[in-house]
Amino acid sequence: MPDLNGKIALVAGATRGAGRAIAVELGKAGATVYATGRTTRQYTSEMGRTETIEDTAEIIKQHGGNAFAVQVDHTIPEQVKALLERIGQESGKLDILINDVWGGDHLAQWVPFWEHDLQNGLKLLDNTIKSHIITSHHAVPLMIQQQSGLIIEITDGITEMYRGSLFYDLAKVSVNRLAFAQSQELAKHGITALALSPGFLRSEAMLDHFGVTEENWRDGAKTEPHFIASETPYYLARAVVALAADPHIQQKNGGCYATWNLYQEYGFQDLDGTQPDWGRYARDNLGIDAG
Repeated sequence: MPDLNGKIALVAGATRGAGRAIAVELGKAGATVYATGRTTRQYTSEMGRTETIEDTAEIIKQHGGNAFAVQVDHTIPEQVKALLERIGQESGKLDILINDVWGGDHLAQWVPFWEHDLQNGLKLLDNTIKSHIITSHHAVPLMIQQQSGLIIEITDGITEMYRGSLFYDLAKVSVNRLAFAQSQELAKHGITALALSPGFLRSEAMLDHFGVTEENWRDGAKTEPHFIASETPYYLARAVVALAADPHIQQKNGGCYATWNLYQEYGFQDLDGTQPDWGRYARDNLGIDAG
């Protein structure tokens, strides 16, 4: 496993799914992880989920890592500012920022945009775009102090292909552009920013949606045949660790990457030892160029 000992990481949106897996894998690789999100054991998720940031921190510690669970609503600048002040005081630096805040599963509707609930659509954009900008705004000064750092914007898809819902599409494409825009302003400070996408992500919510568990997940393909090409959040997380440990990471500044092209470069595997390739699957079975 790559060695990230001594690195300080902030995973914004570490309650569940990709964010939790990324936080866990960074911790396992030796980084000290600040795992943030809104859902705690005292504050229930508005999506009705049971996962909490405390659970995420405990998993990291069970693997021998060091983690802090901090409740933060990343759409509220004052809370994010306080978080980064704490990181600066406690750790003195920030090496890795993962912008993974989403919170849109219950807001996105797959209908024509004029039929989409407008308030839900606007809130989705706030959760996904506004939160990322606020977090980077307060995090970057710590990185500039040390003239180094890595910002990874977690997205869905790396091409301009329409994603089926105006608000969802705008959110994800904007995240890709946000990575590029940051890269243009941060390169001179030795900071790299890029976007990273999973393939068909087999998150906790997706497992529940298909009525399966990680142990029998293949049964979900009876309902959705393409589920057979899915990947766990830990596949994406291992891509993050590989990127964070890459001594030549600045060569990827401003780019959009995905698990299905990075595994070929870095050799990481999913939990079961496989190397899912959503790009190839989409091309061969859906006639889609996923990039």
